[in-house]
Amino acid sequence: MNANKVILVTGTTSGFGRLTAETLARQGHTVYASMRQSNKKNLPAAQELMSLAEQEALNLSVVDLDVTDDASVTHAVEDIVQDAGRLDVVVNNAGVGSQSPLEAYTDEQIYQLFNTNVFGVLRVNRAALPSMRAQKDGLIIHVGSVLGRAAMPFFGLYSATKFALEGLIEAFNYELRLLSSGVEVSIVEPGAYPTEFGRKSIAASDQTHIQPYAPLLAQLSAMRGVVMGGNDAAPNPQEVADAIAQLIAMPAGSRPLRTVVAIAGQGEGAAILNQVSAQVVQTISSRLGLSAPGSPSSKTR
Repeated sequence: MNANKVILVTGTTSGFGRLTAETLARQGHTVYASMRQSNKKNLPAAQELMSLAEQEALNLSVVDLDVTDDASVTHAVEDIVQDAGRLDVVVNNAGVGSQSPLEAYTDEQIYQLFNTNVFGVLRVNRAALPSMRAQKDGLIIHVGSVLGRAAMPFFGLYSATKFALEGLIEAFNYELRLLSSGVEVSIVEPGAYPTEFGRKSIAASDQTHIQPYAPLLAQLSAMRGVVMGGNDAAPNPQEVADAIAQLIAMPAGSRPLRTVVAIAGQGEGAAILNQVSAQVVQTISSRLGLSAPGSPSSKTR
């Protein structure tokens, strides 16, 4: 890849996406920070990024992109390629959470979550891969979660979308390597970090099904405290942006498929599962007479 990469980051209004866009731009990359409704609901966030780019002379642009809309994704990626001449890296960060009992979500809410967290990734990848294959060079990073390796109560719907993402990325990794496309994929699995993500999560709307869980839901805030490390200092979300930047900086062929980024006590289980998963893929590949993906299987930060 070129030293100065052309990078699309989705979901940059706040949190990991915002930090990643700023971090990569400050490292000298050409960054397209995407968000939906950049001229309406998210205009303040777009203005903040544009102001930052001007103040620090960063090659950072805001792009309107809604991962739930086919045309929006296609047009945004086409515009980036036309404007920059190429697209080297995509960071699939856009996502939404859930913090309610599974049975209390309506079909419409379930679709909403999958449409953003899973189908949105597929839309972006479909739009980006043709140009990356043509240049025989590219990297697509996905922001998953340790909850995509092990589910917790009241986060089950979110976990389901991240479990699905894990399967998709593992298959993408396999298929693109068998194709000798020059395109790599990777997934970053953060633990719990203090961002706006929780506040923006979707709460289940079926009150009849929520009622039996009321006593347990009262304990949810205490459980969040345990997840965040109890009385210890809260982890810094910048760690996730730094992990993404480090993946981009690594030489092609040396990047791990999975990178766990979490404080002590959160990421160990995911790291173990990642190692076992790599062994399973190796075994199945051998039995099918196929060569297994050659990238390092996992890394823990």
